Amino acid sequence: MLSIIAFTTIFAIVFLLIKGKISPIIGLVIIPILGALLAGFGISEIGEFFNEGIDSVINVVIMFIFAILYFGVMQDAGLFDPIINKMIKFSRGNVIAVAVGTVIIGAIAHLDGSGASTFLITIPALLPLYKRLKMSPYLLLLLVGTSASIINMVPWGGPLGRTAAVLGVDPSELWRPLIPLQIIALLLLVGMAIILGMREQRRISKLGPQTSPDSEAAAALELDESDMSDDSLEKQNTNNLLRPKLLWINLLLTVGLIAMLVWGIIPAGFVFMIGLSIALPLNYPKVDKQMERIKAHAPNALLMASIILAAGSFLGILTGTGMLDSLATDLVLILPALLVPYLHIIIGVFGVPFELILNTDAYYFALLPVVEQIVTSYGVEGVSAAYAMMIGNIIGTFISPFSPALWLALGLAGLEMGKHIRYSFFWMWGFSIVLLGVAIMMGIISL
Repeated sequence: MLSIIAFTTIFAIVFLLIKGKISPIIGLVIIPILGALLAGFGISEIGEFFNEGIDSVINVVIMFIFAILYFGVMQDAGLFDPIINKMIKFSRGNVIAVAVGTVIIGAIAHLDGSGASTFLITIPALLPLYKRLKMSPYLLLLLVGTSASIINMVPWGGPLGRTAAVLGVDPSELWRPLIPLQIIALLLLVGMAIILGMREQRRISKLGPQTSPDSEAAAALELDESDMSDDSLEKQNTNNLLRPKLLWINLLLTVGLIAMLVWGIIPAGFVFMIGLSIALPLNYPKVDKQMERIKAHAPNALLMASIILAAGSFLGILTGTGMLDSLATDLVLILPALLVPYLHIIIGVFGVPFELILNTDAYYFALLPVVEQIVTSYGVEGVSAAYAMMIGNIIGTFISPFSPALWLALGLAGLEMGKHIRYSFFWMWGFSIVLLGVAIMMGIISL
């Protein structure tokens, strides 16, 4: 009976999230409470389960709030603008160089962990270039989305934060083994960009004489460049948030902050709290301006924090009532014995297709706990199971129709969701499987 209630609870959350009938916060809070009451637990017991669940995620919540605020301030100050502008100028006029540059620009733009800001930075800057060179804008979305997904493994990214909440560990601890994998993944993506760039070059050459050669495209882009420069100057004149004179100080502060995260001597949340406390008065000495910046980025920070807290309540109730243990035990009896110890690998391999039917919250807060509970009974470490599911799934982040940032990207580029999925799906899925294999060879994931 407990397993049936657990399955019904999880299924109800996933179904309602997929259908868009309920917000993640309401679903993760109310439905588990109803399940616990149905299982015969009292309000006071549920309250205790809630406290245990919140205790397991509070460090993640603190990190998310201050990480989002910190990188929001760095974005306002224009920390990443010069690097991105240089990459755009460097890659002009050459299709393959543009494809490779897109990967690098996407990675840099996503250092704040926000998909929306990544697309707001990259698409308006690169789309005119793609159009001039007759390159497919769907290639732009594929490369930026995949590059951002790789960077999204950082502790302040949503997937790793959710994984840390489920496992009850510090996100920076999960991130450190993933750093070499991120570097390898970006190198592999550069290779894929070269292949796709060559394919795009061949496609463009088949269009015939109406297509301008690279040299003509580069010359034609000079006009766009001056126009963009004028626009950029105009924006700088009207936007008093930029701090170009503090670029190197902000860069050193950010590098130092990331180094502290890798070192792991103090909790990630405390690192970002200190970083924000330095960055705000450094860039905006006036108190009212500091409060203005906090208020500007608070909605994103509080939204993510509230979802993680709701997930803590969900996991606390399902764990405290014994629902997860019961469901995992009964699933093991149903599944073929040969497959059960490798369930995390199987789910990881199909991680990208899961993005088309499950949203991020359902995947990490409903599916991951069950799989982790099952495979750990066969000697697989919980962290290894979580890595397999996250690495297999994260590359498909920006192919999911449940991603609000992707809809923003499609709107900015004037593209269609269906065509984007058809163009990008197999490239992303193949890339995720390769990355999963690399992680296994590196020992990040154990079989």
